[in-house]
Amino acid sequence: MPRTPVLLFAFFALFQPLLQAAPMGLVLPTDNDAIFSADPSQFYMYTDRNFEGVISKPWTGGAYGFVRNQKRTAAGIIMTRLHEGIDIRPVKRDASGEPLDEVRSMANGTVVYVNAASNTSNYGRYVVIHHDWGDGPFFSLYAHLSSATVEPGATVKAGQTIARMGYTGEGINRERAHVHVEMNMLLSDHFQRWYERHFTSPNRHGIFNGFNLTGLDIAALLKAHRANPNISIPEFLAATTEVHYKVLVPKSGDLAFLQRYPWLGRDLDQVKSPKSWEFSFSATGVPLAAKPSERTLTNPVVTWVKSSTIDHANLTVERITGTGDAATLTPSGSRYVQLITDAF
Repeated sequence: MPRTPVLLFAFFALFQPLLQAAPMGLVLPTDNDAIFSADPSQFYMYTDRNFEGVISKPWTGGAYGFVRNQKRTAAGIIMTRLHEGIDIRPVKRDASGEPLDEVRSMANGTVVYVNAASNTSNYGRYVVIHHDWGDGPFFSLYAHLSSATVEPGATVKAGQTIARMGYTGEGINRERAHVHVEMNMLLSDHFQRWYERHFTSPNRHGIFNGFNLTGLDIAALLKAHRANPNISIPEFLAATTEVHYKVLVPKSGDLAFLQRYPWLGRDLDQVKSPKSWEFSFSATGVPLAAKPSERTLTNPVVTWVKSSTIDHANLTVERITGTGDAATLTPSGSRYVQLITDAF
């Protein structure tokens, strides 16, 4: 990888309009296509909810975003827990209720990780597939599998069977059998070093640990791709995802994350020798832009946040806290920024 990141980013900024990303060619990962119907409740697997003594089974709990853990606030009831993927319900079961659905790769790619042990992750058994459409590496993840039918290193085509749906992982039973699917960006190639600084338990999943992946709104992506099969992920994010907060971070090394996803760069020709970088994030933590800065600082600081009367912690996976126009990073937010910038 070149050791001159600003020049590299400037090159991409100059020539990116001439570089045509390959079409993603996305397909649905199972036979369930109700996400495109008038009744999405038939697509998503419900969650069990008990809020203030009221028990319910909302299908919306299987969607992407802040869809779980209701909390009553002065501004009303809000959802505070992020679900980074979608939970797709089965369309086929045997007489005993076992799911029979095949799980398929959403696009052409290469299998990079298979967790065959059901009890070493909240994902249960899961498969990760690498896709590169010309905009950097993206990784689809398929979890709670009964079994996988592929091995790491295998090349797969869109629609190729990779697993059987199941209910492995924490808190899932046969009635709620489903496949949890994500589309992710990779945060750090040095994840193990970050992990060892913050956890004492072993990391059994290498760089494909869930902590090292940040999930895009995969449901919205599938719908946008159906409407425009030539859409790219940068175009999708620009059209659908708003900036919720910005964090200025001290320059640290070559900022490998931005080298992986150079289309995130903004105003790269304005600062020749940046001393810091301002990252823009969605509420869910997806990085949306990175801008060089001449400001010198020793610790990351929140430079802007979407104003709210609700504690920002409830709206950002507890990565920032505060109210109104003021916010600071939480310990969780600081660790997240460290991971993206390799500042550890």
